[in-house]
Amino acid sequence: MDFANPVIAVIGMGYVGLPLAVEFGKKYQTIGFDINPARLKELNDGHDSTLEVSDEELAEAEKLSYTAELDDLKAANVYIVTVPTPINEHRQPDLTPLIKASESIGKVLSKGDVVIYESTVYPGATEEDCVPVLERVSGLKFNEDFFCGYSPERINPGDKEHRVTNILKVTSGSTPEVAEGVDTLYRSIITAGTHKASSIKVAEAAKVIENTQRDVNIGLINELAVIFNKLGIDTEEVLKAAGTKWNFLPFRPGLVGGHCIGVDPYYLTHKAQSIGYNPEIILSGRRLNDNMGKYVVSELVKTMLKRRIHVAGAKVLLLGLTFKENCPDIRNTKVVDIVAELQDYGVDVDVCDPWVDAAEAQHEYGITPISEPAKGDYDAVILAVAHKQFAEMGADAIRAYGKAEHVLYDLKYVLPSDAADIRL
Repeated sequence: MDFANPVIAVIGMGYVGLPLAVEFGKKYQTIGFDINPARLKELNDGHDSTLEVSDEELAEAEKLSYTAELDDLKAANVYIVTVPTPINEHRQPDLTPLIKASESIGKVLSKGDVVIYESTVYPGATEEDCVPVLERVSGLKFNEDFFCGYSPERINPGDKEHRVTNILKVTSGSTPEVAEGVDTLYRSIITAGTHKASSIKVAEAAKVIENTQRDVNIGLINELAVIFNKLGIDTEEVLKAAGTKWNFLPFRPGLVGGHCIGVDPYYLTHKAQSIGYNPEIILSGRRLNDNMGKYVVSELVKTMLKRRIHVAGAKVLLLGLTFKENCPDIRNTKVVDIVAELQDYGVDVDVCDPWVDAAEAQHEYGITPISEPAKGDYDAVILAVAHKQFAEMGADAIRAYGKAEHVLYDLKYVLPSDAADIRL
């Protein structure tokens, strides 16, 4: 273990890996590894298409280089894994990227090296799933020849206030000495400080419950929104009134997508079920949140029918495709659930999102966003994502996309309460 003179390899140059590599690359020799040639080209050209790191910040990381060649990683003695951990079509954890990253590291691992995982996993995954792969491929023995740590990522895509350096970092290691070394390494770049967990499993569990807690709370608010809509009460007005109490949590209803909140609970419930416990509250919240796309469409269809707008063959404009506002991230976006449900009704759907790369949307979801919707062309407009561009447009400009008789559905409380026909 040589934490005094680290050469750091960050595996995966995505939303999590790149900001971390940039910060380490300001102080230490750092290698950014990714298997996507196009991604490496843009980074070498000094630009980040995810918009998490500015061109100026990339230039400041003078000790950071990029590669897709595994042999280039042999110079490293600290490996940090930041690959995605998605779920499959059965909503079960898909550890394939994590296992493949571990296999790659195993091919270049040397005695004394440390492998730190940042990807979200269930408690036990690092030592039970990843370590055996490292041992098998490298031929080295865990906690004798090489060591591991876990420091969960806390990146919030699109958030320019909470950045990697000013978010407190949880750290851990496979031995007390490694735990101290991992903590010291991160503390050297994290201005907000660190919290050294007592074990890797504790750190893994802490990460997975952070977003599970948010998911359950949003599920509660979504259920309240359904109830209040049936009662004819404006949900936002209720939340504003309740929010005057000092300890009321400021959650809002909506679609729960993205790479964390809509995924992490399934990692925890998978592990719980593997030990014979069937989670109730967590899965209930997940079911409710997963069905919000269908609920949105059902409310829209009811309103259209009340206004004698024919549903089959109707044209609907969706404003927004990303999983959250003001970022280009479309991973696990639940807006696609609305698209699919509308198409089941025979509706012709157009999607407009100024933040999205059209080629990526087509590749991931078979959706090609349009750049400029035709005015007066739509039977309904759904404001699905609260991008600043949509907020700046205002209700009149958004309504201009609709026909003389149309429905405007504001899912994100972007517009004043009396400006939309339906609100979530």
